Amino acid sequence: MSGIRVLVAGASIAGPALAHWLRRRGAEVTVVERAPELRPGGQAVDARGVAKEVIRRMGLDAAVRAARTDTAGANIVDADGNVLETHRADDHGGDGFIADIEILRGDLSRLLYDDTRDGVEYVFGDRIAELSQDADGVDVVFTGGDRRRFDLVIGADGLHSQLRAMVFEPREHFIRHLGLVLAFYSVPNEFGVDRWMIDYQEAGRSAGLRPIPDATRAMAMFSFPAADFDVDYRDVAAQKRLLCERMDGFGWLTQRILAHVDDTPDFYLDQVAQVVMDRWSSGRVGLLGDAAFSASPMSGAGTGLALVGAYLLAGELAAAGWDPEAGFAGYEARMRSFVEANQEIGRLHVHSLEVPGPDAEPSLDFASEWFTELVERAINGVELPDYAGVPDSGASAGLPMISSAKP
Repeated sequence: MSGIRVLVAGASIAGPALAHWLRRRGAEVTVVERAPELRPGGQAVDARGVAKEVIRRMGLDAAVRAARTDTAGANIVDADGNVLETHRADDHGGDGFIADIEILRGDLSRLLYDDTRDGVEYVFGDRIAELSQDADGVDVVFTGGDRRRFDLVIGADGLHSQLRAMVFEPREHFIRHLGLVLAFYSVPNEFGVDRWMIDYQEAGRSAGLRPIPDATRAMAMFSFPAADFDVDYRDVAAQKRLLCERMDGFGWLTQRILAHVDDTPDFYLDQVAQVVMDRWSSGRVGLLGDAAFSASPMSGAGTGLALVGAYLLAGELAAAGWDPEAGFAGYEARMRSFVEANQEIGRLHVHSLEVPGPDAEPSLDFASEWFTELVERAINGVELPDYAGVPDSGASAGLPMISSAKP
């Protein structure tokens, strides 16, 4: 054991994935999550290319594959349901439009939590209220009143990261709205959705349905353009009103799907945005996942970036003897180009959905060599060192699970 104490904020995907690798490298890890329990459901998330190798090294390949949505592919349809395009999950070696590894965000979060709960301290229903750091550590005050000292603090608390706002600058300095809004929620499967995702697009808006492991239900998906976005991400009622207003009159099965919006247990709506920062660390505080480098859901890479980033962050810190300056620098150097490629994919995807005006530039050629090279860099464009000589327990074990609310 190194005796290094690390606090991680956020227990969705990036946080527990980092906890896995930190424990294997010998750190004592605490994960604090403001929600009272793990959040279920959510959109389907993907793992492609090098992210699949990280899952294998975690020893979770079989478990992740067993929890997949088992989506066979996607059909792009017209307003009458006629199929216009088909994309299969085994296209491009499972790294195409529909990934071979696709899993609901909540299911992956639960799997990562179960993998680490016996060796990591989880504190639910609490969050960081105050934080101050010096040359030797970080003093943290929690909203519940607890005061503790850590050697390192990592923010893995998402696009709207509170830790980022506390240590760096206000959110508007880093968040880049891409002019699109996405919504997801589960509905009764009265639409006959089986193993195929269905997507309908028209004039910059889209509506869709995709299968989830519970065959009695399906996941509804919507997107619509919005030049700005000022709805509070915590105001669910306002979000539902916005969705219904913006999708009013849209064709296909849209109005039938919207009829379930007030009954769903897992509604989610947010802007499509990226986080762009010159540095992902300040002293002994670092950032990971969407908190540091959100590429937006339109990149299809948020989960992959979180998993790869977790592996590299823990590895670089341990390889640097837990020196924050050297460890964070190594992590950023290895991740930066990979992040930028995925963010470019996200921006291009949003651009492809825009309705061209009379003075619009010619459409991009997505069959060209430059795009193929960009996609390859976004999927596999990062090295995963073996970190020979760095401690690796091969498993998460040690501390008892501590929680203010049992998930």
